[in-house]
Amino acid sequence: MKLLITDDDGLIRDSLKIMLELEEGWSAKTAPDGNAAYDICIADPPDVILMDIRMPNCDGVAATKKIKTAFPQIKIVMLTTFTEDAYIQAAIEAGAEGYLLKSTPADGIVERIRAVEKGAYVFDKGVNISAKKAETLSFDKTEFSGRFERGSGQPENSVRLTQRENEVLSLVASGLSNNEIAAKLFLSQGTVRNIVSQLLVKLELRDRTQLAVYYWRNA
Repeated sequence: MKLLITDDDGLIRDSLKIMLELEEGWSAKTAPDGNAAYDICIADPPDVILMDIRMPNCDGVAATKKIKTAFPQIKIVMLTTFTEDAYIQAAIEAGAEGYLLKSTPADGIVERIRAVEKGAYVFDKGVNISAKKAETLSFDKTEFSGRFERGSGQPENSVRLTQRENEVLSLVASGLSNNEIAAKLFLSQGTVRNIVSQLLVKLELRDRTQLAVYYWRNA
């Protein structure tokens, strides 16, 4: 996977690059601002960009909008210290697929990058996004359930899951297929299919994308 780390702090850029390139098959480039990130996208488009919010010359929101307009296939995850509603909504309206805080543990960042690359939207537990606010955004947010409200760390009408259901849910959120989950947990494909179906019924969700969003919002 090709990654691009965009941050005006050189220490953060270099640290993230070292950490992410420990993952097999991952390579990372860095950029100090949005303009430099856009230039790299032209020369060698990455699969996923980690984007800071406040940067000189071109901030993260402006860069996200510019990059998503020219390269809609590139996934962008905001990685910042800011939790203000205005930043969150602006970033998502610009096209970002995720919003994480820099306090997110390293393994959590890696897992969320994998999830985004597979098509999920990811939001840190410290990011307060309500279903009502999601409905105001400019793109289809049907993967949000009306039962979710960020900040509490738990969904309303909390549902108790079995250990096996939690294991399958976490692997679905990581982007694994039923076949891959079956191999990892030493289960039959039919058993995994049944557990996924049970999760959809229990959590009143529609598809695997909603399951992934549920997991990341409540992990």
